[in-house]
Amino acid sequence: MRVRLNKVKCSSLRSADQRGFSLLELVIAIFILVILLSVALPAYQRSVQHARETVLKENLWQMRRQIDQYAADKGKLPQSLADLVKEKYLHEVPVDPILEKSEWNEVMGEDPNSTESTSGLIDVKSLADGEDSDGKEYREY
Repeated sequence: MRVRLNKVKCSSLRSADQRGFSLLELVIAIFILVILLSVALPAYQRSVQHARETVLKENLWQMRRQIDQYAADKGKLPQSLADLVKEKYLHEVPVDPILEKSEWNEVMGEDPNSTESTSGLIDVKSLADGEDSDGKEYREY
């Protein structure tokens, strides 16, 4: 009788040990997780890059619109983006989302509204190197 009780105790101890996952089950779970991440991460990076490109286009459009509005209101072109901020056409100089800086290529040119052939800010472009997802350079936006 005593031998049978020991066998019962040993089998109940083994079932308590078998509650966790085996090494093979953990390896399979990690492998599946790695596969899912390898598919999801590039898609996430593409969506972030597309969002940055969209914000860059919008920031450039807004600044160009405010340059035109300033010229229409004042009868002359602004001398820099700082003039647009000073005169409250912009709250602040927008950030280039590709460079993550508030630095822009300020293109100066002849002021068509001026009778004295003065120059002013005619365009704004990005200083970022590289191309967008369509192969167009950021500097050409």
